[in-house]
Amino acid sequence: MTRLTDRKRQAILAAAADQFRTHGFEGSSVDRIAALAGVSKRTVYNHFPSKDELFTETIVQLFHRSAGAPDFSYRADRSLRAQLEEFLSLKMRSMADPDFLGLARVGIAEAIRAPERAQGVFARLEEREEGMTAWVRAAQADGKLKAGDSGFAATLLQGQLKTFAFWPQVTMGAAPLGPEEQARVIDAAVAMFLAYFGVAPD
Repeated sequence: MTRLTDRKRQAILAAAADQFRTHGFEGSSVDRIAALAGVSKRTVYNHFPSKDELFTETIVQLFHRSAGAPDFSYRADRSLRAQLEEFLSLKMRSMADPDFLGLARVGIAEAIRAPERAQGVFARLEEREEGMTAWVRAAQADGKLKAGDSGFAATLLQGQLKTFAFWPQVTMGAAPLGPEEQARVIDAAVAMFLAYFGVAPD
């Protein structure tokens, strides 16, 4: 059973997501978030010491929710292609979530206006992306990928998706990619990644 304190925390995060998405960081008040969540202002601060921390946690939690909770662990018994396609499909789904995209716009606007505030957000999201770096390291250790900078390889792979399925949507309001477009981007990204970093056809 979900504890009352956990339910209150989730209510605060949901209210914060609504307010930040609608009014931006500066336009959102903790008083309004508390009222929308049905809790006291003190309760909000008991969970989140500052509005900055609430902002960071709101974006991170929404990203985790939209991405689901996949296991990115390397599997020696599965082909690299199958694992990469699964990973990128989950990544694509998370980037297509309209709620996450809405908050991402707010986060990027804050990064331009107040870089120090956005550092926490992007640092936490990078922790999430560390799973792909760990996967690359494991594949390298297994002799399936060339030795080298695992972080560079992981960033390059994920950057190809963002070029088509994140930055146009966040900065220019482009429509999310349809299933066929997603499949095309994923297939090309995986093929190029394996052609460059792979040690043998997979």
